Amino acid sequence: MGLGYQETLTLSFDMVDVRQELKIPSFLAYCLALSNRQSELLGRGEKEIFEQYGLVWVVTDYEADISHLPRYQETITIETEASSYNTFFCYRTFRIYDVKGNLLIKIFAYFVLIDFETRKVRPIPEELIAPYQAEKVKKVARTPKYGILEEATEQEREVRYFDIDLNGHVNNSKYLEWMYESLDYEFLSTHRPTYFQLKYIKEVVPEALVTTKVVRKEDSSQHEIWSNGQLNAQGMMKWRIRDDSRN
Repeated sequence: MGLGYQETLTLSFDMVDVRQELKIPSFLAYCLALSNRQSELLGRGEKEIFEQYGLVWVVTDYEADISHLPRYQETITIETEASSYNTFFCYRTFRIYDVKGNLLIKIFAYFVLIDFETRKVRPIPEELIAPYQAEKVKKVARTPKYGILEEATEQEREVRYFDIDLNGHVNNSKYLEWMYESLDYEFLSTHRPTYFQLKYIKEVVPEALVTTKVVRKEDSSQHEIWSNGQLNAQGMMKWRIRDDSRN
């Protein structure tokens, strides 16, 4: 177990969707910002790491279990810790609770450090990770592997200026947003997500033409994001039919 950090948050108008429920894609960006606030308190913020090492943290994978989506004006507590690491990966957990202490969402994120200039993965310096009190492990966590989708429904979209973050590529949260948007309004309004897994393969660059692909089943959907003839991300989401008598 690593050094914990937590914040409380009351969901504002811009953080929820038409059903007044938390928008997961943009919430991922909020969680990353929260983890950086912990890092800044430890003297390991994004600016310090870049200036001292020329490195930046990049997320390679997300996994999330969702039991309940908090709603507009609901107050939640977000707890996070860098739980473990090995030579190349650091694993961070986010747990989201309601005011009664019920676990609503658990997110597991995989991080690597890359050289900002070469974009190559670098080993994690021991002195950099030490303040987090994370456990060093030898085992590399494995994520599901997916085959290339066939007979998928496709959509094209352009990368917009505000899709790009300070690392010079499409922000992580946009990939999940695009996966959501590859599903139609009727499906999204009648289903709730219970799980998702997202794997980043190659960065989407500015001004790229992006193709989203999806194969939807009754209780799951499998996704791909392509640009310039290359596979950029894969993902899978599990769904259940909405029952408005419960969440």
